[in-house]
Amino acid sequence: MAHPHPRSCWRSEVVSRLGAQWQLKFFGVPVFIGVFFAAYFLLLRFPVFEVTLMPVTALDEAIPFQPTSLIAYFSLWLYVSLAPALLKTREELLFHGKVAATVGMVGFAIFFFWPTAIPHAAGLRETDVSTLSWLKQIDAAGNACPSLHVAFAVLSGFWLHRTLSQIRAPKALRWLNIAWCGVIAYSTLSTKQHVVVDVIGGAFLGSIGGIIGSTNARQKRVQVSRPKESVLLSD
Repeated sequence: MAHPHPRSCWRSEVVSRLGAQWQLKFFGVPVFIGVFFAAYFLLLRFPVFEVTLMPVTALDEAIPFQPTSLIAYFSLWLYVSLAPALLKTREELLFHGKVAATVGMVGFAIFFFWPTAIPHAAGLRETDVSTLSWLKQIDAAGNACPSLHVAFAVLSGFWLHRTLSQIRAPKALRWLNIAWCGVIAYSTLSTKQHVVVDVIGGAFLGSIGGIIGSTNARQKRVQVSRPKESVLLSD
C-alpha cells in the first residue's frame, strides 16, 4: 500500500498548510506578538519588587560579544511564526496559541514577583560597548530569567519538529530546525542579552510547553485511529 505521505509530496503539503486558515494566521500571529510585547515592556519598565541581578558564570565571561549574532537573535520572530504557519486546522492553531500564551504568562508571573536583570555585559571589550548600546535601548537588561527568547525558540522547535516529521520532510530540514533553535539560544549569550542561568530557565520552560503540545498531538492521533480500527474489526 502506498504511504499517505510519500517524500515527493512534502513540498505540496507545506504549500497546503501555509494556505490553510490563512486569515487566522495573518491576523492572529501579529496580534499575539503585539500583546506579548505590550505586557513584556510594561513589566520591564515598571518592576513592582526589587530587581535581582543574575549571576555571571565563567562561560558567560568566556563567550565574547559577537555583533553578527544579532541576525540570529532577531530571527526568532521569523522562527516562531513558522510553527503556526505550518499548522493545518483551526483547532491546532488555537491550541498552539493557548500553549504559547501559557508559556508567556508563566514567564510574566515570574518577572512580576521576581524581577531580574543581568549585570553589565560580561566579557565586553571597550570597543563593544557602543555597538551594543543601541540594542540595550530597544531591549533593556531586565526580564532576564527565564529567557522568554529561548523559551519561545524551544517551544517552536518542538512544534516544528513534530510538523516536519508528520509531513515526512527531509531529515536535513529537521536538523536545520534544531540548529536554528540552538543558534537563537546561543545568540542570547553572544549578544549579551542573557546569561547562562537565564538560558537554562528559558529552555526548561519552553520544553514543558513543547512536551504538552507533543502529548496532546499523540492523544489526538490515538483518538482518530481508534474509530478506524473499530470499523475494520466490525468488517
